[in-house]
Amino acid sequence: MRCLGIDYGERRIGLAYGDELGVATPLPAAVQETVEGRLARIAELIRERQITDLVVGYPYNMDGSVGFKAKEVDAFIAQLEKQHPLPVHRIDERLTSHSVEQGLGLTGRKERALRKTGAVDSGAATLILQDWLTMNAPVAELDEYDPEMG
Repeated sequence: MRCLGIDYGERRIGLAYGDELGVATPLPAAVQETVEGRLARIAELIRERQITDLVVGYPYNMDGSVGFKAKEVDAFIAQLEKQHPLPVHRIDERLTSHSVEQGLGLTGRKERALRKTGAVDSGAATLILQDWLTMNAPVAELDEYDPEMG
């Protein structure tokens, strides 16, 4: 299992990688000028890292409903599915970017500067992917309890 975590944005796409070790790590965001450029960067990562699963943050509204932004993400996922025959997993992304900003203590100019680089977006993709990896970690089989082993 080799997963690419994705936090979709109109100008930047946050990216993260995770595998069977169950740890998500941020990758540089796709910040190319065009949608095609950003999609090409994702395709390159899929090839280079031999990705088996795509994990995409899905922007539910706070009340759990699906709004306009989710429809944008659905269109983006349709593009991915057309280009890459891989399983796509939608994960609730509510407040992930906010959590990253809070964790980094970002405010004002520092926040805007990091947002432009895509660091916040890739941080959000890392949280999204880590949630999925945690929920889908293989469960180790437990042997029967042996009192002599403790």
